[in-house]
Parts: sequence; C-alpha cells; structure tokens
Amino acid sequence: MSLADFDFIAVEGPIGVGKSSLAKRLAEHLQAEGIFEAPDENPFLDRFYQEPDKHALATQLHFLVQRVRQLTPLAQKGLFEQRHVSDYLMDKDPLFAELNLHPDELEIYREMFRHLRGGLPRPDLVVYLQAPVEVLQERIRRRARPYERHIEAGYLERLNAAYAEFFYHFEGPALVIVNATEIDWVNNPADFDQLVQFLEPIQGGRHYFNPLPISL
Repeated sequence: MSLADFDFIAVEGPIGVGKSSLAKRLAEHLQAEGIFEAPDENPFLDRFYQEPDKHALATQLHFLVQRVRQLTPLAQKGLFEQRHVSDYLMDKDPLFAELNLHPDELEIYREMFRHLRGGLPRPDLVVYLQAPVEVLQERIRRRARPYERHIEAGYLERLNAAYAEFFYHFEGPALVIVNATEIDWVNNPADFDQLVQFLEPIQGGRHYFNPLPISL
C-alpha cells in the first residue's frame, strides 16, 4: 500500500498551521481533487472574531452547511471514482461549536450536525498538523487576512488544547500527527518530499512525524 492508495485524505489543524497549503500540495502530488474550506465566503466570520458571543452560531452553521454541500456529491457519485484531499475533517466540526457556542446554541448545532452528518464520506487517512501559538500567530500575520486580525493568543491556546484533546480520542483508519513548527512545504520542496516519504508506507494506526527543517 502507498499514499496513492488512499481514496480520501483530510488535513487538519488549528488556524494558521498550514493545512490548506499542505492539502493543495498533496492534491497536486496525487493528481487528486481538492476540497477546500472557503472562509472568505462566510459573511459572519469577520464579525465573529470581533464579537464572538453575538456571531458564533451563525458562523458555525454557515461552515457546517458549506461542508455538507462540498461532501454530499462525493457520497452521491461514489468516493472511489476519484481520489480526494480536503483541508478539513468533518467530524472535527463540533470542536469549534463546543469552544464558542453557549449551551442553548450548542444544542441547536448538535441537532443539525447529527441530522446532516449521516451518509457523508469519511477519510481513510487524516494528517493532523500541530504548532505552538507563537508559530500560528506569525503565520496568521504573514498571510494577512483582514478577518483574522482580531484573533487573540488566548483563543489560539484554547483551540490548540481542543485539537489535542480531540485527536487524543480520535479513532480512524489512519492518523498521522505532524509537528509542523519548523517545516515549510510551500517554499521548501524538500520539506514536502520528506513528509511524503514518511506518509508513503502508512497503512493504518497512529503515527508521529517530527521532522527536522531542511535548508534551501
């Protein structure tokens, strides 16, 4: 079995860790179809980062519906007709809801998630990227998305902790946990090649990849 034998790969991790960039590189490498979040299309996101209490539920539901729309065609046409790489894991969606919603809002969200989640495909390989808050902050600063300018370090700390808890209990066909602190697969092809070489023999279970940076 090789990396190309996986039908559906999901890349996950906190804001700014580089999941979309890696998902795009993997999709190109595998000649797979990419499935990507579209945060710019969420009209509530900027307002959420400014006033989370007021806009968390609308932001969360918009992302939920967006993801369902993206994944539904895969279930309808059959996952095995084309390999796919996504920059999110649908089953992680409640993580943000539990972090941001009030109890009554969370109940509404959970009911919708239970109703919409059934029947959608699940990945057979998940790549979870980790990095400390200061690294996330620097990468968020560099990409300079206007709606992310209000993100605070405390929120990123809570988010990192929630991700760690989620993946501690995660059960799936294959999980690779990657220390993404020192590597740059966008600007350094050798970093990407190093990760691909690690992923190639993966067949199942839980694996940890702690790479060393490779100089350009």
